[in-house]
Amino acid sequence: MDKTSQSEDSISEARLRFSRRLLAACILIIVVASFLASRVQTSGGRVRVTGIKLPTQNGQWVVADLYRPLSATSETPAPLVVVVPGFQRSKETQLNIAMELARRGIVAIVIDPYAQGSSSSSMSRRAATTEGYGMFAVVNYAADTDILNYVDKTRIGVTGHSAGGNAAIQAASHFGDEARKAGTPSKLHSVYVSGYVLTLTEKVLRSVRSNVGISYAFHDEGAYRNELKNGDMRRAPEALRVVRSGLGKSEKIEEVEVDRYYGDAAAKTLRVIHNERLLHPFQPYSIEATTHQLAYFQKVFDLENTLPAGDQVWFWKELLSLLALVAAFVSIVPLAQLLIGHVSFFQVLAHPLPPAAPAPQGRGKVIFWTLFISGAVIACFSYIPLTELSQKLFPEATAREQTWFFPQRMNNGVMLWALFNGVVGFALFYLGYRIHGRKQGATPATWGIATSPRELQRTFLLAIVLFAAFYALLNVVYAVFHVDYRFLFLGVRVFQPALLWLVPVYAPVFFVFFLSNSLRVNAAMRFAGQPEWRSMLLAGLGNSLGLVFILLAQYVTFALTGTVRWTDGWLYINLLFAVVPMMFVLPYFNRFFFRQTGRIYLGPMTTCLIFIMILLSNTVCYLPL
Repeated sequence: MDKTSQSEDSISEARLRFSRRLLAACILIIVVASFLASRVQTSGGRVRVTGIKLPTQNGQWVVADLYRPLSATSETPAPLVVVVPGFQRSKETQLNIAMELARRGIVAIVIDPYAQGSSSSSMSRRAATTEGYGMFAVVNYAADTDILNYVDKTRIGVTGHSAGGNAAIQAASHFGDEARKAGTPSKLHSVYVSGYVLTLTEKVLRSVRSNVGISYAFHDEGAYRNELKNGDMRRAPEALRVVRSGLGKSEKIEEVEVDRYYGDAAAKTLRVIHNERLLHPFQPYSIEATTHQLAYFQKVFDLENTLPAGDQVWFWKELLSLLALVAAFVSIVPLAQLLIGHVSFFQVLAHPLPPAAPAPQGRGKVIFWTLFISGAVIACFSYIPLTELSQKLFPEATAREQTWFFPQRMNNGVMLWALFNGVVGFALFYLGYRIHGRKQGATPATWGIATSPRELQRTFLLAIVLFAAFYALLNVVYAVFHVDYRFLFLGVRVFQPALLWLVPVYAPVFFVFFLSNSLRVNAAMRFAGQPEWRSMLLAGLGNSLGLVFILLAQYVTFALTGTVRWTDGWLYINLLFAVVPMMFVLPYFNRFFFRQTGRIYLGPMTTCLIFIMILLSNTVCYLPL
């Protein structure tokens, strides 16, 4: 063996040793962070967290997490609050409220709304309004059965954010109307509505027989739909109607005093309006807004000697689960290296790294930056038109109808954008090669695209193994600690077999974008003499800059005019808060896997499978029952 071969073997063994250590460190971080997150979630063992599944009407079902303080027993029953996430949100995105309520001795049940998370679809196209996203059934279950014998049936409450807030006020009206007809108290003692005021109408409020708290973000992006076209609740007709609904006819108010409690909790006429200076998607994750909500339930349930509303720990769980999230993603890189290095079936996937392209100079630099900016601009200006087009191409999902044909309403728009920009990415890459790259000596041999059907099959099998390992570890962590990987509304939920059939529906279309990105990142943005960190940072910015432009346009316009740039499509813009981070880190993984294989395929195959499952698990899905 010559000295060169010995040196290469030594480097290879060093890489494998590093990969073993890195993988072990990632797994240790995941386990420790998840254990600590679980301890925070269970208040150090004083709260028991249980996953439940309730059958509901029409063959539907609701999946939820039950938070029971151990202090709640049949001898000392506690109040219950049902927590309802909003549109595009699963139960995990509202665990902070459930956790904090349970820390104060309140039983909490946080549900996956119908057609979201693990709950079934609904036969109703207006599930939030007509069924409370499944919450009506949970309230009936708690109020009409003796199963939850540790719950005080006279003190059942509901809280929800956004569309979940609509569900909450609709529940107050529904159960109030039911109580009026039966001549009995409403099953709902109190409701708290966060981030939604559109249905605070005379018709809805007329039937309410519960205490009502309202929390609305002063800078809510959807405020253009309100009667005064803004988020200021002091003179808002919606807020005035809520307060007046709890006052006697002799009392007249023309302006709401924000944060003031009106009415009497014992008579179920208490009303309060909060108006935090926040944006809509971040309202549930504000310490101030959470304090207001906790203080409300402590007041209406007359809970004394409990923790102050400002004493909160939920953010520690978020930080710990973020640590687990990062470690989980990092872990797939050394795992791939070890599989390629130790499993003979995959060893053929390792190729020498193609030479990097020469750094652009002069005219080449102008061409590079022109194409770079063009890609970002096209990504920016194509997003909203393509999301609007998706509503026409996929009418069943748009109309909230159950369907097997691309049933994910929000993902359909992102999918069309990804397909279009993937094709544009290929075109820009080829244009750069034709007008400049080939003159500088670039050839297809340096792109890392040479392969064979057999090699592609093995690459795909390796991607499946990495995908399976990623989700297998997550499912073990969830089974042991009842926590997943997440930070606020950006999260990786446990693997759901029911969604597996959607992977071949959505993944091939998205793969065009992922493969295009890998080609551009590794063949057009990797230059000789350039530090890797700078190269990958440039690629991350290039992949996400267009979407960042959209967010900037939306919120700069909002700051200057008080109305967002895109009104009808504002929910698609909010979706970008979760999409942009994924777009930014995607090139990093494409580069890491490229360095392991010398080819552009393993990165997009692996990340497409994982990221698509993340998207599928975290969005509304109208699958047939």
